[in-house]
Amino acid sequence: MLDYAVTVLTFAGLYGLMALGLNIAWGMAGMVNLGLVGFFAVGAYTSAILTVKVGAPLIAGALAALAVGAASGVVVALITGRLRDDYLAIVTLGLAEVIRIAASNEIWLTNGTDGISGLPGPWRGQVSPQTFNLIYLALTLAVIAVVLSLLQNVSRSPYGRVLRAIRDDPQVAAVAGKRVMRFKVEAFAVSAGILGLAGALYGHYTSYVAPDVFVPLLTLNVVLALVLGGLGSNYGALLGALVIVAFQESARFIGIAGLSAVQVAAVREFAIAVGLIAVLRYRPQGLVPERPPRLAAAPAAGRETRLDVAASGPGR
Repeated sequence: MLDYAVTVLTFAGLYGLMALGLNIAWGMAGMVNLGLVGFFAVGAYTSAILTVKVGAPLIAGALAALAVGAASGVVVALITGRLRDDYLAIVTLGLAEVIRIAASNEIWLTNGTDGISGLPGPWRGQVSPQTFNLIYLALTLAVIAVVLSLLQNVSRSPYGRVLRAIRDDPQVAAVAGKRVMRFKVEAFAVSAGILGLAGALYGHYTSYVAPDVFVPLLTLNVVLALVLGGLGSNYGALLGALVIVAFQESARFIGIAGLSAVQVAAVREFAIAVGLIAVLRYRPQGLVPERPPRLAAAPAAGRETRLDVAASGPGR
């Protein structure tokens, strides 16, 4: 039972890492990305190819997944950066399917539908499976802690305020002198890099990557996690991921008389959708609402100076 709980927490951590990556592009910069599973796949295959076919160490594969994911995010952002809302969502969803289909057909690189197996893990084979799971959970939590710390610093910085301004009204941000397209590309690149890193962690945990893993349902689950936790909230993204995974796993033990296992699974997904609708209805800001940092109050002398200038009227 303990081993099962550790496995569930590890997958919840991977979901949370993906939700953090989605949050900086969608929650902070307002770029609706429904193709996040594509960047997840890019990272997983990049690390798998380097570590299995080339023989590179695990850390090199993970860093390469981060870099290649970010680079692919730059390319996609340059292509789609001027699209808005539903148009961007449709295009990114299509790009994710293109990546999955390409992985299924480029046998020389990805082994096609057979996938790539035998990905190395930290001390896999040298310790018991239970110990390996604990090690990997600790590794996943450490990566989440680093990413969360970085994103929290970004959120509280002037850079984060610019991203939120672009999310709320890009035209006003452009009038204020901000290079909107550059900020969007950078935010999308950071988001895709985090998703690529999450893909590498997934591959090295399961020791296997294949195209049938990277289906649109994974994207929808992460989107649900972010919306449930609260758009723009990093802590909300992590909490939403934990709630979604916990609900999905706990529902596996619920049996419904007269229904097959497949039908029960469909009911479980339906219940998730109903729960999301209820949250959006009664708590649209999510479980942990975004709390933008407040600007520090100006010194009293500074306020008096501005009041004096305002009172003096124009032309004085």
